[in-house]
Amino acid sequence: MTRLSSILLAFTLAATYASAAVLHFGLGTGMGRRAPAEVITHCTVPGTVALTFDDGPYTWMTEISDAMTNAGANGTFFFNGNNWGCIYDEAMAARVKYAYDHNHQVASHTWQHLHLNTLNEHQLHVQMWLVEEAIYKITGAYIAFTRPPFGEYNDLVLEVAGMRGQIVANWDFDSGDTGGLTGAQSLNQYRTLIAAQPESILTLNHEINPDTVQILPQVIADLQAAGYRLTTLADCLGVEPYQFVSEPSERDASWTCEGRA
Repeated sequence: MTRLSSILLAFTLAATYASAAVLHFGLGTGMGRRAPAEVITHCTVPGTVALTFDDGPYTWMTEISDAMTNAGANGTFFFNGNNWGCIYDEAMAARVKYAYDHNHQVASHTWQHLHLNTLNEHQLHVQMWLVEEAIYKITGAYIAFTRPPFGEYNDLVLEVAGMRGQIVANWDFDSGDTGGLTGAQSLNQYRTLIAAQPESILTLNHEINPDTVQILPQVIADLQAAGYRLTTLADCLGVEPYQFVSEPSERDASWTCEGRA
């Protein structure tokens, strides 16, 4: 871990776990309060597709990762900390590391998948920080992107996300895989979109749906046949995926969801 990374991590720890510091995170550091987070809903690099997957790390994450890797594609995973399971559990942490090691982007979907626009400033910091901390421990990467659950945000969410150095990421295409569509219907949604030939695509998918896993190879094939390059969210925006990168931490007693949030 570099000295700068250590300083940044120590600062974030102090700012989150001390209640008074959380409420004043980003103040008195020489840079002042950061601007509200940018909200992005589409890729800006022509010819790119960002396949993104919410709600993991779940059972089928490695299959999703492999489907993309085997096709020469990269994607982005927005992970929860304690939604369908604890991110620190050995199997869950291994999935996070697997995605990162296979050159997919990892990002935050917050700790508990709550409605962020119902939370106060302190609660928002905690929901964001706990995932930042977990992914940093597991991968050594300090994330730069957050997707709010349900795509919901308000001015306070953007203010807190901006203070944490996060970009808020939504989408311009929803596969409908948690909206009641079957796999075949989701695939048809993709094909209708491809036929319209948009300049770029930023998708919303969920790794908790087995139908998504089953149709993914065909989705990838159809997008590539149409000439799209399937890449990470950061790459389709022409920005860095992480605020900084260091070495992953060794598993210890702090790798637990007990007593958090």
